[in-house]
Amino acid sequence: MVRPEYSSPPEFFYNEDEAKKYVRNSRIRDIQSQMTERAIELLLLPDTPCLLLDIGCGSGISGMTLNEYDHFWIGIDISIHMLKAGVQNEATEGGDMILADMGKMMRFQPSIFDGVVSISALQWLCNWDRKSESPTLRLNTFFKWLYYCLKRGARAVFQFYPDSPQQIETLTNAAIKSGFGGGVVVDFPNSAKSKKYYLCLWAGSATITNMSEPVENEEEDMITQERRRSNKKTKKIIKKNKEWILKKKEQRRKKNLEVKRDSKYTGRKRKTKY
Repeated sequence: MVRPEYSSPPEFFYNEDEAKKYVRNSRIRDIQSQMTERAIELLLLPDTPCLLLDIGCGSGISGMTLNEYDHFWIGIDISIHMLKAGVQNEATEGGDMILADMGKMMRFQPSIFDGVVSISALQWLCNWDRKSESPTLRLNTFFKWLYYCLKRGARAVFQFYPDSPQQIETLTNAAIKSGFGGGVVVDFPNSAKSKKYYLCLWAGSATITNMSEPVENEEEDMITQERRRSNKKTKKIIKKNKEWILKKKEQRRKKNLEVKRDSKYTGRKRKTKY
């Protein structure tokens, strides 16, 4: 199977049909949400709400997960179709989206973001889609503006799909050149299907290390990670219960949006039709 980034540039690959798939496919949404939660864990954020940058925000699946943790966010993506899908899916309630190419210079205020998350986007920078823009140039530009807009000591976590060890080295070298420190975390290293790579950077010392440790018993590793995730989930509001619905309705009222009045049925589960 051909990797998506090898078939065409992202602004063409993520067309209207692909955007609909991300909105409608529950499996894709679940996987994206789980990887976003893992990225939030690796950010080591304080308990207070933070301003985060979501790179490659797409249809807003990761943004909705950030909403559940009460963080504010700004998302950037190169696909207009994915951004439109996010607006239609009401993913922008807790954040804003910008149509932009992460491989080109972005002019955010210096030291404005408390952290960065990016799900399944970083590997796209390694492709040579245009003769005038080499991957090396795009990577250096990307990490340069990213370092500039991050608070000192803040973290950036990228979940990505490398095609080779050489690609990981290329990414980490570009990060070092821009002043980042950090390392690569590999979840479930012994599983072909569940293995996930996270490049964890912080705006500070320019040292890159392999932060993952060899796992002798993969089953125990999976149980440990699930416990850690369940502990984090207790801190957030359970999605779609009455408290969550009332909170979202109040947010929409503050934005002068049309909201149905509250009633004794608000938050109740409806009976199935048949």
